[in-house]
Amino acid sequence: MRTAKAAVYEAPNTPFILKVYPLRAAKPREVLVRVTMSTICRSDIHSYEGHRPNPCPGILGHEIIGIVEEIGAGIDKDMRGDPLKVGDRITWSEYFFDGGCYYRDVLDMPQKCNGVRKYGHDLATEDPHFLGGFAEYCYILPGTWILKLPDDLSDEEATPLNCGVATMASVTEAAEIRLGDAVVIQGLGLLGLYGAAMAKARGARCVIGLDAVASRLEIARKFGADHVIDIGRGSAKSVIDEVRKLCRPDGADAVIEVCGVPDVIVQGLQMLRVGGRYVLGGLVNPNANVTIDANVLLRRWITMRGIHNYHPRHLIQALDFVMANRKRFPFKDIVDSKFALKDLDIAFKRASERTVLRAAIVP
Repeated sequence: MRTAKAAVYEAPNTPFILKVYPLRAAKPREVLVRVTMSTICRSDIHSYEGHRPNPCPGILGHEIIGIVEEIGAGIDKDMRGDPLKVGDRITWSEYFFDGGCYYRDVLDMPQKCNGVRKYGHDLATEDPHFLGGFAEYCYILPGTWILKLPDDLSDEEATPLNCGVATMASVTEAAEIRLGDAVVIQGLGLLGLYGAAMAKARGARCVIGLDAVASRLEIARKFGADHVIDIGRGSAKSVIDEVRKLCRPDGADAVIEVCGVPDVIVQGLQMLRVGGRYVLGGLVNPNANVTIDANVLLRRWITMRGIHNYHPRHLIQALDFVMANRKRFPFKDIVDSKFALKDLDIAFKRASERTVLRAAIVP
């Protein structure tokens, strides 16, 4: 029987352990993929640190790309309808659901089906073991949307597509960014950088990036931010005043939260114009409690929306956006460090400390 390695975490905040599990043949409607790169998402860090529930022992990682090694019966095309064969390099949706569901069939919200499962969120001890990115192989199970990758797209550009980039396609759509809008991005990690680029590509006249990490403020200018503000240098009121001054006459049209800090919501609402839109995309942890004056929502006609996961169409949009804009924005630079599977502890430490933008694991 064939075997392969995976970096397993047995409990939050404990060292990863390299383990060997058996590799079986792909069953009908399954695909076996040899992982070529996976990246550490902020939600992986939250899970590892115990801030969000995740099965243990498990294999984390859901931003994954790889090469098709086996295709089970019943699969011959990707989600665009292009032929799928052994040797193709692919990405796939971070979640999967197989079966009938009211949310999918009636409401067109497959990402919120009851019983939806996500890669990097399963027990490693159960068949087929390999359902996370920090391993040599990954099985793609029925109910997953698969997308072939162009040959000229680098691994660094391709790996974040199925989480960060697709999520921001959904977030910026929900923010209804229009030609001439002023947009504020709270948080300039990978989500924020793609959000700035997409806002600019959607026709925003002014994109303002907020963060406290100097290196992120600098790189945000390369991704479409017209102005960046260091939120650590002054009071919350001074930041709000500066944003509103840049968004004349009455504030921003849209504010997007992708920093994962509940307290910024109160500030973001004060940056909006009458009729503005506030979209939450980063608060993935439970108990992200905050107190707001609901009268502000009513009196100023504010719309608030939360976005969790994405529609399958956003995965295609993510790929097409990157392909169309890869010469305009340096997407490849976002993945700025690479680690071997055995060095996953080091990679997580640096990603948690925010000394890297996106750490890649290359099995």
